[in-house]
Amino acid sequence: MSTMKILVTGSAGHLGEALVRTLRRSGTEVIGLDTNASAFTDVQGSITDRPLVRRCVAGVGAVIHAASLHKPHLVTHSKQAFIDVNVSGTLNLLEEAAAAGARTFLYTSTTSAFGQSLHPAPGDPAAWITEDTPSIPKNMYGLSKSMAEGLCEIFHGRDGMSCLVLRTSRFFPEQDDKKAIRDGYEDANTKMNELLHRRADVEDVVAAHLLALEKAASLPFARYIISATTPFGPADVARLGIDAPSVLRERVPAFEAEFRRRGWKMFPTIDRVYVNDKARRDLGWNPKYDFASALRDLAADKDPRSPLARSIGSKGYHEDGPFEDGPYPVES
Repeated sequence: MSTMKILVTGSAGHLGEALVRTLRRSGTEVIGLDTNASAFTDVQGSITDRPLVRRCVAGVGAVIHAASLHKPHLVTHSKQAFIDVNVSGTLNLLEEAAAAGARTFLYTSTTSAFGQSLHPAPGDPAAWITEDTPSIPKNMYGLSKSMAEGLCEIFHGRDGMSCLVLRTSRFFPEQDDKKAIRDGYEDANTKMNELLHRRADVEDVVAAHLLALEKAASLPFARYIISATTPFGPADVARLGIDAPSVLRERVPAFEAEFRRRGWKMFPTIDRVYVNDKARRDLGWNPKYDFASALRDLAADKDPRSPLARSIGSKGYHEDGPFEDGPYPVES
């Protein structure tokens, strides 16, 4: 893959482990940094510790910054903690990476950064989410990630360092945080439905990061949506917000027989659709896992997840979870 040394933050997490696994398998020298110990963590510590960060970036050619406080931490962690980790920690990495002569900085962000733009009123058309969609803060998670993205934009081109932001959709294997979803759908049914509009397989997410690593120097600063390719188009959004199954019958009619066989059901409505056109065009990214590929695997009684996703398994977000009311506490 690369002869340069790469720092991967969040190496004990789902994506971080996937990145370290893949890079090491290709023969790339990797330093894994995380607050938690793991087989893929070389340095245990926090990105808020600037001297530690300085030691970790010494001699690296690129940083892939996947460490973060996430949405599941909104109840268990303070607002200040989100600023400390997601914003100040990113600043530490950017400043020290630039000072150390790193050439590339990739920031793993989130589609949650779009915030309120993701939630049209009931009965309104689904939101067609592209990189041009406004980011309207909804909570400290999305706000802190957007602030960190802004730091990356400021640092792009400084001291010859290229920065790109990858806004990833859901790829975690944990159950949904909404009780109504957990009670109303089998977990595999939920994740299958999400592949239509707001989910990606971790192997495809890794592939997007590695392509961005290769192409960053030739690209202007940009944000990219990383999500499975949707079968829907802009003309579908009005009906998706009212009757999603009828649209899916037109776009992927084969789904009905397989869902019937499994006793599954489609979501009655869809509120947003993530569009990955820009990432596919600029990065040359060709995600392998989507609703159509999963449907083929399910029909053949195969696991639709990638081998990498199956190897990593579930990480969780809290050492003391799951909680009484779900896999993690939900902000009211």
